[in-house]
Amino acid sequence: MITVHHLNNSRSQRVLWLLEELGAPYEVKRYERNAATMLAPPELRAIHPLGKSPVLDDGDIRVAETGAIIEHIMASHPDSPLKPAAGTEAGRRYTYWLHYAEGSAMTPLLLKLIFGQLPNRAPGLVKPIVKAVSRKAQDGFIDPQIASHTAYWEAELTRAPWFAGDDFSAADIMMSFPLEAAGARVPYGEDKPHLKAFLKTVHARPAYQRALERGGPYAYA
Repeated sequence: MITVHHLNNSRSQRVLWLLEELGAPYEVKRYERNAATMLAPPELRAIHPLGKSPVLDDGDIRVAETGAIIEHIMASHPDSPLKPAAGTEAGRRYTYWLHYAEGSAMTPLLLKLIFGQLPNRAPGLVKPIVKAVSRKAQDGFIDPQIASHTAYWEAELTRAPWFAGDDFSAADIMMSFPLEAAGARVPYGEDKPHLKAFLKTVHARPAYQRALERGGPYAYA
């Protein structure tokens, strides 16, 4: 039996969603963020040295990192349509977006989160300076990077309804979190109709809704 070590409001929601799409049996072990710091609880360090989620237990196999978990799950479902055939254009796009989601896409979003929190955690005397530096970094570098990535996503979704091509795949599940996180930080306007439509469509999928029921409250849904 698969067990997903699941942290609220985290990337691990995608693992639950994939398992629901596949109809695979699994158990959820929930962990809650510290309400003040928003950090994962120390109990997760007993599961993985970095104390991060998701972590998946599959029998005596333990896998961390969302992309690696997705690959592990899909390897046990070789006939699933959620993974395009290797050697095809859809297969190449699938591999690209699967890794891009946790690589290039998440870097500016993480920086946005960090620099947005810095003024709140700075000592009183230096708070104005930290706030000014934070704003400068966001305006001059981070926000333009996010704008560049979201424009790229929008352009890609004008070519086909899904990131790998004409059919929904696990790459779309991986890409859902960057799209959700970016939209939460800088809401999509009328110039991003395909991103808004993508999120509306995936949020309405029955498997997505079942995953929310299993995982609990999720701020990005």
